[in-house]
Amino acid sequence: MVDCTDPATWGPALDEAVNVVARGGLVVLPTDTVYGIGADAFSPAAVAALLAAKGRGRQMPPPVLVPSPATVDGLCTDVSDDARALMAAFWPGALTVICRAQPSLAWDLGDTGGTVAVRMPDHPAALALLRRTGPLAVSSANRTGSPAAMSAADAREQLGAAVALYLDGGPAPGGVASTIVDATAAEPRVVRVGAIDLEALRAVVPGVVGGEGA
Repeated sequence: MVDCTDPATWGPALDEAVNVVARGGLVVLPTDTVYGIGADAFSPAAVAALLAAKGRGRQMPPPVLVPSPATVDGLCTDVSDDARALMAAFWPGALTVICRAQPSLAWDLGDTGGTVAVRMPDHPAALALLRRTGPLAVSSANRTGSPAAMSAADAREQLGAAVALYLDGGPAPGGVASTIVDATAAEPRVVRVGAIDLEALRAVVPGVVGGEGA
């Protein structure tokens, strides 16, 4: 476990994280919601290791964290105006948007049905790492069915040696998972209510449909 709370001193920690990702290893990192477990999105073996660490199958593919909205066009196709409006309003932040994946990409996130869930986190350490690694497959840093990790220590208690490096950024500032919106249909649909509520989404895109639990 290495400290990454201070931008002035987190350089070596991020260097090590970049090296771990490049080798196909797993990294636990702080985000603005809860701690995440990350892997190279373009390494099928690394993504498979991420799913195995969580005790999760291919039917629950991980989202992909990006360093900027501009990255989305390299990963997604047919991104709607509504999706772009939501990204502009809530990124960086606790909004995950499901889009159609670029069919030419050589990756395997699981059984995605041709989609990818993307998010730009509002956390300086996470963004600093993403700017160096590029898009990372990142899921919450907990065993499936267990509580989300609010600290690096929480994550280590659940994931142990399956993770090569734990970046300790202090307590998770948000503590609530991101809201997920499916933007692959004509009307954006909320599939999970999290840190951003339906009212806030509709203030930007009035046609957002409340899904299960919304």
